[in-house]
Amino acid sequence: MDVLPLVALIAASAAVAGAARRTPVPAPLLLVAVGLVASYLPGVPQYTLDPHIVLPLILPPLLHTAALESSYLDLRANVRPVALLSVGYVLFATVAVGWLAYELIPDLPLTAALVLGAVIAPPDAVAATAIARKVGLPARITTILQGESLVNDATAITAYKVALAAAVGEGASWAGGIREFLVASVGGVGVGLVLMVPLHWLRTHLKEAILQNTLSLLIPFVAYAAAEQVGASGVLAVVTVALYLGHRSWQVDFETRLQEAAVWKVVAFILESAVFALIGLQLPFVLKDLGEYSVGEALAYAVAVFVLVVVMRFVWSYPATYVPWWLSARTRERERDTDWRRPLVVSWAGMRGVVSLAIAFSIPRFVDDGSPFPARNLVLFLTFTTVIGTLVVQGLSLPWLIRILKLPGRDTQAETLAEAQAQNAASQAAEERVNELMEDERNCLPGPLEDRLRTVLERRRNSVWERLGQANPVTGESADDTYRRLTREAIAAEREVFVRMRDERRIDDEMMRTLLRKLDLEEAAAYREVGD
Repeated sequence: MDVLPLVALIAASAAVAGAARRTPVPAPLLLVAVGLVASYLPGVPQYTLDPHIVLPLILPPLLHTAALESSYLDLRANVRPVALLSVGYVLFATVAVGWLAYELIPDLPLTAALVLGAVIAPPDAVAATAIARKVGLPARITTILQGESLVNDATAITAYKVALAAAVGEGASWAGGIREFLVASVGGVGVGLVLMVPLHWLRTHLKEAILQNTLSLLIPFVAYAAAEQVGASGVLAVVTVALYLGHRSWQVDFETRLQEAAVWKVVAFILESAVFALIGLQLPFVLKDLGEYSVGEALAYAVAVFVLVVVMRFVWSYPATYVPWWLSARTRERERDTDWRRPLVVSWAGMRGVVSLAIAFSIPRFVDDGSPFPARNLVLFLTFTTVIGTLVVQGLSLPWLIRILKLPGRDTQAETLAEAQAQNAASQAAEERVNELMEDERNCLPGPLEDRLRTVLERRRNSVWERLGQANPVTGESADDTYRRLTREAIAAEREVFVRMRDERRIDDEMMRTLLRKLDLEEAAAYREVGD
């Protein structure tokens, strides 16, 4: 791909994603819609979704940043529903959807139908996370969906490889399929376990934040490539490493954490935006060469496959939720809030995405005997329509469904109270440590500096409690909002002075940048103190 079309794709998708933030429509849906329209506009380049780029170059950083933001402890607490969805459901959907598509579509071989089932089985990590953030799903449902989307790609890719081997004539057996699945899963986790400790050690021993963040950007590609090199799952290796690094991120210095958060936020935004735009831009490719199937027939099959995908998720989700609940008293005790609404939301939140399309585009054009892969273009078309259908139909209706079901959202008051209690305990520990240090004459400070140190501790302790207080009767602001606004105004006044002095040549540019950086850090600290 030339540089100019690539830059145009990134710029346009970022602009659309930015505009989506001002609308009630989730960014992935708007990006897909714009991509669909743009794919037929004159002058728009043809963007082919190349699986050799998506799987090794785009998927690892997206999985890495999603896993970094996930909670290892929450995932461990929900390991049963996550495993049932990320492994059990994907294998069930592969077989069930594949078999029913074989029965429904004339002249579609069973092996090709199972390839289709594996391709459209996994819900998308990016779509699930993006939609969940936008609609404000309850915390446990969000954890389950994120955990599922982190692992299910590995299951689907392995199932696809087994089905593809049978379809192209390489032969496949149940024993061989199980063996390949175990090698991929155990090997992927194993590679991640081998890499995570030395990578974390290296992160904590590099002295410069820019070197640490350069390493951070390389880690997902290293983990993915290392696992794929030995025939294991690169997806699981990336997720394993990222969960470990995220769980121990507190051991990295503050400057690295600040830079890393900003860097990965930009990377994720660019990749997510471009990925969903690319989905829409694939329409001309999937409409070409449907072969013996007319557009009308293909659309009818597309609707049927979409319904199968949606229904099969319900067929799996309700038993996977209630059978363990009925069989285990411990599960009933731990999951008292289980009701019919939660599996309903989990079932309806199964949007498909770019991984399904990338796998579909990797289907070879010919089988081992030289004949064309049976119904390859129809499989591509059905994959595309399923991805679009789930993103648009389920993505647009999910917020409405959550409102109708009246699911309990996050208890922000309780979360703020817990945060305040934790901050109070930490501030007390910090104050005791300061008192202890001040007894040593080597730590003697002038009175104003000591007062400032103690004031900062006191401010940090009180800031969260203030968020629980009453709003200002005049402005309607909370105390922390007023504090933040006044801090911003004061810092802006200082910033204007520095710029004016630079313009008057009383200080040079280098000194101005140094002074502005100090102000930036102070402003960031003020925002963090009030929980931003």
